[in-house]
Amino acid sequence: MYVRTIYMTGDPAQLDDVAESVRTEGRELLSGQRGYRGMGLFVDREVGKLLVGSWWEDEASREASYEALRERRSEMFAPFAGTMTVDNWEAAVARRSEDLGPGATFRLVRMDVDAAAVDKLVTTFRDTALPKIEEIPGWKGVSLLVDRTHGRAAVGALYADKDSLASSRAAVAGIRGETTSKAGVTTRSLEEFEVLVATAVPHT
Repeated sequence: MYVRTIYMTGDPAQLDDVAESVRTEGRELLSGQRGYRGMGLFVDREVGKLLVGSWWEDEASREASYEALRERRSEMFAPFAGTMTVDNWEAAVARRSEDLGPGATFRLVRMDVDAAAVDKLVTTFRDTALPKIEEIPGWKGVSLLVDRTHGRAAVGALYADKDSLASSRAAVAGIRGETTSKAGVTTRSLEEFEVLVATAVPHT
């Protein structure tokens, strides 16, 4: 599985309208592309951040969809996106417990990792971190994305609601510290979002 993420910041007052366009028209456009497997849409209304993730069967489908939707995507994002970053990933691990209900939340951790140590990170995460994460109350899903070329990784975790997200912070901090120490990675950023869309993806 392969993933494209688009990360935008802008005027919080413009966020809701653009997010709704992505949730409706954007999701429809993506679903019509070959190899599409799912979508995530996450927002931080207070600060003014919007994150879109799309899942693909293969790299060719991911790249073809990006080119096919380039013009309409730019038009859709323009009212909000003061800054925009596009990243491409390999989904090394993906788990979902069940469908999400209203009020779900999302935590994103970005990391730097030596390109030669990516496999070690994947193994450490799958064998050490994942079993502990799955035991956290309110946990609904987690994915580890890696970029072998540029030495980067990202962990996204879904929780049932704001309370579950908040109460998980201490446990997750311990797991994160243990994993990064064993795998030799550096945490670059930690962010939390509200979930607007998170369609199911297969286990990897």
